[in-house]
Amino acid sequence: MLKRDTLGFIKEVAENNNREWFAENKQKYEDTKANVLELLTSIIPELSKIDPLISAELDPKKCLLRIYRDVRFSKNKDPYKNNFGIWFSSKSKGGNEPGYYLHIQPGKSFIAGGYWMPEASHLKLIRQEIDYNIGDFKEIINNKDFKKDFNFGSGATLKNAPKGYDPADPNIEYLKLKSFEAVMELQDEEFFKPTIVNKLVSSFKTVSPLVAFLRNAIEQ
Repeated sequence: MLKRDTLGFIKEVAENNNREWFAENKQKYEDTKANVLELLTSIIPELSKIDPLISAELDPKKCLLRIYRDVRFSKNKDPYKNNFGIWFSSKSKGGNEPGYYLHIQPGKSFIAGGYWMPEASHLKLIRQEIDYNIGDFKEIINNKDFKKDFNFGSGATLKNAPKGYDPADPNIEYLKLKSFEAVMELQDEEFFKPTIVNKLVSSFKTVSPLVAFLRNAIEQ
């Protein structure tokens, strides 16, 4: 579980997002980062039991995304993120593939699984897979536990049907998606309970069939 100071530090970063303050509080950052890594150390072996493509030996440091923002092409010049982002996947750290995500931010934490904004070649393959195997896809997203816990398909979509697909297709809403992620909100208090690892792992298990479906689509 997390310490309250960990979420407290993220709140402080949001309120003092400048290099001078961060330098003065660098040790506090290192302490909270260590706390997050402790949580990941508990999650990874359990996640590997659910998803065999996630190694039980995965280094937690490779899952934790940098807190430092790339501001070169952004109007927002805040140097630091106001969250801890964690990405679990079989290959990359950058997230350019299906996987699992944990977002830790006071009042805005969530779990996600799937594929956020696939590159064009992957997007084409995913649409094909959904079109060819719509029954399997619907079985996943209409699963009782999946629907109870996760919100799917609330991201960006095309205004019109993608090229090559009939606008009258009864499943066009899925084919117009630009992202294929399922999201479940988390309350701050849940992180402070001994049950948090079980909660996270159980949720990842619920969303894992979607991850597997998307992986299969792009790896054929």
